[in-house]
Amino acid sequence: MPMTESARQALAILRDASQFQWYVIPLLTLVTLAYATEVEKKNWNVVFAGLTYFGLDIFIEIVNSLIFHFTQYAPAWGTPGKTAYLLLIGMNIEICFMFALVGLVMSKYLPQDKSVRVFGVSSRLAVGIGAAAICATVEILLNRIGVLTWEYPWWNAGFASIIMVSGYFMFFMTSFWVYDMPTVKKKISFVGSLLAFDVLCIAVFGFALKWI
Repeated sequence: MPMTESARQALAILRDASQFQWYVIPLLTLVTLAYATEVEKKNWNVVFAGLTYFGLDIFIEIVNSLIFHFTQYAPAWGTPGKTAYLLLIGMNIEICFMFALVGLVMSKYLPQDKSVRVFGVSSRLAVGIGAAAICATVEILLNRIGVLTWEYPWWNAGFASIIMVSGYFMFFMTSFWVYDMPTVKKKISFVGSLLAFDVLCIAVFGFALKWI
């Protein structure tokens, strides 16, 4: 199959520094402030939940880029529209900042007592389902206005449940699992390994092989 037009458009601006816009700087400052505030309060559960979600999203974005590399048709999702910087074919800098915050934000809705139930189910499960539903709905809306492209029959609005389960829901539940880990040492071990694996993938598939 020939490469899709949306993939061509994304490739044309992939890591093109001429796309830079100054609003990136205040966005970075706000993300830094959010984490600094939680660190100052020693809210380690929230901090590591946020970093877990971010690390998982970076990994799935690398997988998405590899899908495009091996098919040369299209990524599962693409972001060919206006951006201050396109980091990967399906992730611009604005999305990157958003995912750096979303796990942190949603973890703040968790009751400290994980035995608390909401609508008859675990509070973690309830928040995970609700957060995943919101994120999937936003994705569908972004696709409808043309800024987030889906080119495969197995990844579209008709399969919103797949988007929720395979992506957002599992990411939120993993983040909440880290949130509930009994010690900071265990949180550091898991998150450190996850982020190190992301860096390794970027080094191998990005800098060495230039596949992403």
